[in-house]
Amino acid sequence: MSMNTPDARTSPLAAEPLGTYAHCRVVRAGGTATLYLAGLGPRSRGSRVIPGVVLRDGRVESYDIAPQVRACFENVRLVLAQAGFAWSDIVDVTVFMTDIPRDFATFNRLWAEAFPDPTTAPCRTTVQVAALPQGGEAPINVELKVVAAKADA
Repeated sequence: MSMNTPDARTSPLAAEPLGTYAHCRVVRAGGTATLYLAGLGPRSRGSRVIPGVVLRDGRVESYDIAPQVRACFENVRLVLAQAGFAWSDIVDVTVFMTDIPRDFATFNRLWAEAFPDPTTAPCRTTVQVAALPQGGEAPINVELKVVAAKADA
């Protein structure tokens, strides 16, 4: 089995990466194209606003995880589409959250909306982390790392 050189890609529509890395890499091997997506947070392209965060005097007063999760899903969709993949091509997701006891039920509800059929939903691992990067004007509370695969055309 031969493997082509990984193809790094960055979407001009999804939130810019916070470092010097591409949004994803596509690797082709054995008739399959596999996309490895770097962790994506909830910002919108060109914005420093974190959806659902309320700031007071530059500090986080409160946050709502639902808008952050929806924004993460949208960023994933944008990168997948740019690379020629579909939402249904997702096979594995790692979810990083800063407060699982507080936010897990909301995340699960939104996950069920995004992937209504558990028999075709991707595998998922959810972990709590002490902190996620300052993705804009405030720290983010959720980030997704995604693997997608499809037959190579």
